[in-house]
Amino acid sequence: FFTFSNVLGCRVPLDDLQKILKAKAHPDCAILLDACQSVPHMPVNVQDLNIDFLVASAHKMCGPMGVGFLWGKAHRLHSMAPWQGGGEMIDQVSLEKSTFALPPARFEAGTPPVAQAIALGAAIDFLNDIGMKTIHEYEQHLARKLVQGLSSRSGITIYGPLLQREVALVAFNVQGIHASDLSFFLDQEGVATRAGHHCTQPLHHALDADSGSCRVSLALYNTPEEIDLFLEKLDHVIEFFSASSADASILQPLDAI
Repeated sequence: FFTFSNVLGCRVPLDDLQKILKAKAHPDCAILLDACQSVPHMPVNVQDLNIDFLVASAHKMCGPMGVGFLWGKAHRLHSMAPWQGGGEMIDQVSLEKSTFALPPARFEAGTPPVAQAIALGAAIDFLNDIGMKTIHEYEQHLARKLVQGLSSRSGITIYGPLLQREVALVAFNVQGIHASDLSFFLDQEGVATRAGHHCTQPLHHALDADSGSCRVSLALYNTPEEIDLFLEKLDHVIEFFSASSADASILQPLDAI
């Protein structure tokens, strides 16, 4: 499971899903939580979650690309065999058999990404120095301002709840403008957004948005003034497309002249 939808911006009902899964699959099935959307933005305590594993990525929490982390309950980790062979994951080796190191070493074969791991630690210290509760409250303020600004404009479809949006991201579409075109022209205005299906093509199909959506994602380093600037640039792009459509409507085919 994941904690929050990276399209709808709402919390996934983890407790309800766990009950369904354990009833339909197996009472002792392992639960892995993808916390990439929550760990960088709010307090997360694995002791409060009835899960077996939690994963997160460094690049979404002010760290480098190419590294992340896995947390797991001790009995789960001890019951798992190594997934890869190499240095540092061995305990004893003979011609007849091998035994493996205790977790987490048995899952970290070969040369580790030392620089990335150190940088991830620095990123975690940076977030903790600010305070995850402080970050969450600030980003909720940004989310409310962003949703308010987008919802006040006509022709815009916002996906997900307008209220109780716990993460500062909004996926949306503008009537008559393809999401990729919108994102491209916003980029020309100096605004970075992401267009596409955001790894959720079935969800976009259910939302009747098969061509994808444009997503604005905010974090602790963004400001209310940047939201105002985004909305201003969005208005410019929409006006550009509206003017282009008006010009195209007065053109006639050559065979009609």
